[in-house]
Amino acid sequence: MEKIIRYPVGEQSFISLRKRNCLYIDKTHYVEKLLSHGSKYYFLGRPRRFGKSLFLSMLQCFFQGKRDLFKGLYAYTMNWDWQPRPVLYLDLNIESYRQKESLDQILDNVISSWEKEYDITFPSDNISARFKNVIEAAYKKTGQGVIILVDEYDKPLVNNLHDSELFDHFREQLTAVYSNLKSSAEFIRMVFLTGVSRFAHLSVFSGLNNITDITFLDQYADICGITEKELADNFQPGMIAIAEKEGSTARDVHDQLKRLYDGYHFAKRCPDIYNPYSLLNVMESCDMQNYWIKSGMPTLLEQQLKRFQVNLQDLFETECSQQMLEGLDFDNPNPVALLYQTGYLTIKDFDSGIFTLGLPNQEVKEGFLGYLLPRYANVHNGDTEFFIYKFVKELKSGKVDDFMKRMQSLFAAVPYQMELHNERNLHNVMLMLVLLLGIKVKAEYATSAGRIDMLLETEQYLYIIELKIDKSAQEALNQINAKDYAQPFAANGRQVVKIGVNFSTQTRTITDWLVER
Repeated sequence: MEKIIRYPVGEQSFISLRKRNCLYIDKTHYVEKLLSHGSKYYFLGRPRRFGKSLFLSMLQCFFQGKRDLFKGLYAYTMNWDWQPRPVLYLDLNIESYRQKESLDQILDNVISSWEKEYDITFPSDNISARFKNVIEAAYKKTGQGVIILVDEYDKPLVNNLHDSELFDHFREQLTAVYSNLKSSAEFIRMVFLTGVSRFAHLSVFSGLNNITDITFLDQYADICGITEKELADNFQPGMIAIAEKEGSTARDVHDQLKRLYDGYHFAKRCPDIYNPYSLLNVMESCDMQNYWIKSGMPTLLEQQLKRFQVNLQDLFETECSQQMLEGLDFDNPNPVALLYQTGYLTIKDFDSGIFTLGLPNQEVKEGFLGYLLPRYANVHNGDTEFFIYKFVKELKSGKVDDFMKRMQSLFAAVPYQMELHNERNLHNVMLMLVLLLGIKVKAEYATSAGRIDMLLETEQYLYIIELKIDKSAQEALNQINAKDYAQPFAANGRQVVKIGVNFSTQTRTITDWLVER
């Protein structure tokens, strides 16, 4: 009888996963690495749904001495006494933090349960003092150093980057609570915090100047996510099942998975990392979709991109230092850092202290840009995929007027908040569109005589597009001819189509175009 593989889609409980006999990618060797490191305080930053919560849950079970759950895993073989330690687990991922009371309620409920567990009968009225009392009581009752695990420590802050009042309120609360991690150090064995960003300069970690941030360390690069080796060792049956359903081969399925979900890097020297949430969903359903991007659209990013009127091309083709990627600032949140920390950009290269960033894979490209496009142009959310499909079909068949009319409709009724006079949002729309096309596209293509605004390539056609703003299509076409942009492609074998386009900032759309074949 063929063994049924249970894929733990969305599972964050290590106990539940192991008791249900679900597939588990063994990350328990990192426990030994943490224990041998010698530090007491750790921080790990990773995007949502990358396995941070499951890793913390595994740590909780390990320190609680639940050895039977680790049979068959690396940790089971460790030289460890498996004596239960007191573990304080704080999950801040369960609330959206839209009201000032929300954090108080979570902390009160969790600390109340700890007070009962450690026989604290006269609790203080102050949340921070109560947390301190629990740490000390847990140590005295068990005689063991306390393990403190905090999941998404920064969610109240990240969710309120747009609201200064709530941001400051939660920052003060968290600073008071987290200050106990230093003042109660004599009772603590280990602290492990996860989140999106490190708000060190906002004093949340002001007392923890000795915290070990493993976010960018090579030796912890694949602590979350799935590597190529882990894919080969654990998902071969799933790839075969998908291949049989699609009438293809396991090799073809692997290549599709790599294109859609691979490509993440979290350190200078890091193996390719697959998105675990999407990969598990694919294996469970035998259907390749954009699961991670659909599980939580980036409204925070939309708010910040509009707030600072950023140029998307600058973001998607950017270089930066590690320091730029480590933290966020309420008054000037770096869009590059935000996109990296939330998983929409990843490290593509590292050289001489500088990271080069880019979109990690096809899922992020299609999902993220498809989500943003309706916010910048006249496309309804549900129509994006159909819109792009029609656009590509027209390009491939050489129907220039049809796809230019579609382009015209794209810019029609652009939201009035968009400032098009400086060309930035116009270029953002153009960039999103060409990245979504899925055909060969080169923006700002350099020739010996100048730069072509856009070069589109299909099997039969090569389109040279020059865009003018508040001028004329004739002037755009004249520039193509005057600088002989078509000359480098004379022997290409495809039909060269030159298109001059004019965009009016007054009418906020394409007014005219001229085509020359």
